[in-house]
Amino acid sequence: MGKITISTLDKMKASGEKFVCITAYDATFSRIIGEVGAETILVGDSLGMVLQGHDSTIPVTIGDMAYHTRCVCRGNPQSLVIADLPFMSYTTANQAMESATQLMQAGAHMVKMEGGTWLSDTISKLVERGIPVCAHLGLTPQSVNAFGGFKVQGRTPKEAKSILADAVEIQDAGARLLVLECIPSHLAADISRKLDIPVIGIGAGPDTDGQVLVMHDLLGLTQHTARFVQNFMAGQGSISDGLRAFVDAVKSGAYPTEAHTYS
Repeated sequence: MGKITISTLDKMKASGEKFVCITAYDATFSRIIGEVGAETILVGDSLGMVLQGHDSTIPVTIGDMAYHTRCVCRGNPQSLVIADLPFMSYTTANQAMESATQLMQAGAHMVKMEGGTWLSDTISKLVERGIPVCAHLGLTPQSVNAFGGFKVQGRTPKEAKSILADAVEIQDAGARLLVLECIPSHLAADISRKLDIPVIGIGAGPDTDGQVLVMHDLLGLTQHTARFVQNFMAGQGSISDGLRAFVDAVKSGAYPTEAHTYS
């Protein structure tokens, strides 16, 4: 696998070839993820839960994210690295610029932020200044308290219409990737068809252009997991084999199944 860029993912979407994203937080796992063929790595603020032991992503700081982004980028020269902007680090366009600069200088190729149309102006300003953006809609974990818990989004016609409208506006503002989390599979399929940019799903059904899972979840290390998680370590002889099993399942269409989706 050569160096992956956003242009690579654009071409994969155009050809119907699925791509894979796995979270990583250090150099060793970053290296292995690249070796098993995952095109993209997400340095997720999920580190607050799987590394730091918090019950949400909210306590994670921009300093935490920059540190782990540096570690991940040192371990993997070929995958496209996306880094999360953590909670309250992008409340204004200027703050977003400062936060994103830290992650880009740490080695990230793209930053990810959660939210809908209110982010359009911020996205435009980041993109104008050479910072690629991945947006995140549906269940956005930084808003878990506003949602009243980790709940599927977009089930009512009104919610579905709002998420689709957000997706279109965010693309128009300049976002180059979109993550859809915990929404009905038919809605994710509709959004993926209507957008020109690649769409990555997590708990969003089989019809998105790529799939992402938290590494600790897919390796069976997490005590409580969501419906969309599958333990890819089962029956495998090594961590590398487990990660490769996830990559192969996404690319072949074997994952996700109907059991992993919401309606």
